[in-house]
Amino acid sequence: MFMNNIKPWLSAMRLRTLPLSVSGIIIGTCLSAYNGKFDIFVFILALLTTVSLQILSNLANDYGDGVKGTDNEDRVGPPRAIQSGAITQEQMLEAIKKNILIVIALTISLVYVAFGHTYFLYALLIIFLGGLSVYAAINYTMGDSPYGYRALGDVFVFIFFGFISVLGTYLLNVKTIDHIVFLPATTLGLLSVAVLNLNNMRDLEADEKVGKITLAVKFGKQRAKNYHYFLILGAMFTATLFSILYYVEPYNFIFLLSFIPLIIHLDKIKKAKAPNDFDSQLKVLALTTFMFSILLGVGYLLY
Repeated sequence: MFMNNIKPWLSAMRLRTLPLSVSGIIIGTCLSAYNGKFDIFVFILALLTTVSLQILSNLANDYGDGVKGTDNEDRVGPPRAIQSGAITQEQMLEAIKKNILIVIALTISLVYVAFGHTYFLYALLIIFLGGLSVYAAINYTMGDSPYGYRALGDVFVFIFFGFISVLGTYLLNVKTIDHIVFLPATTLGLLSVAVLNLNNMRDLEADEKVGKITLAVKFGKQRAKNYHYFLILGAMFTATLFSILYYVEPYNFIFLLSFIPLIIHLDKIKKAKAPNDFDSQLKVLALTTFMFSILLGVGYLLY
């Protein structure tokens, strides 16, 4: 009975998205450790806060698309909780409220552990960014004018998954912002947007029918593919540029191993035609981004 009750919630949490969500924490923490600053408790709380935010975003996305009817029989991919009737709208809304409280508690704990009674302005900044993150997670598909329905999802993903994630983690550890984090944050932002674009290419026809405007809908399939190439190749360029500019030793280039699945991925996207062709690459790209983050970070810790 317990497993029957928990399965719909695990599905709604979309566990396969969690590795991507913590990629910025890994990069920010590794770069902090490279500069001699690492706190295991900050790392753990940052991971928990980010995972909680991602779960909040996934639940809110399920609720928003379910209420609006965007998730329907035309949708490709795993069935959503509200769409399938496994979870009611009321239950999902209650879970979203509880998740917000969890995020608030974790954010305050993270700020206290990182800054204590000092760095008051930095503490306020992290709390403010935490509030913005909650807003972004909820308003992607929920509300009367969700930004995910106005082709703004890519901008928010680039900012939150790239810059806020990496720079925020670095700030929590080092207590300052350094130029070393900007190119990795840009790389991760581009790869994260690519995951979203892949999702939007998969749902292009279904989204167009219900009036959900994404960049993929605006561009059309071929231009969305070209945009995808730009995101992936741009990420590969900024990552390579970073390790050239901040070269210390050969280990810094170990992340190049992640370029192998990325190149294979681009070939798959070039040949992709049906929604399922795009769907099959979502997990691949998300896990490759996670792999890249680990390799980039570890490459600056090995010596």
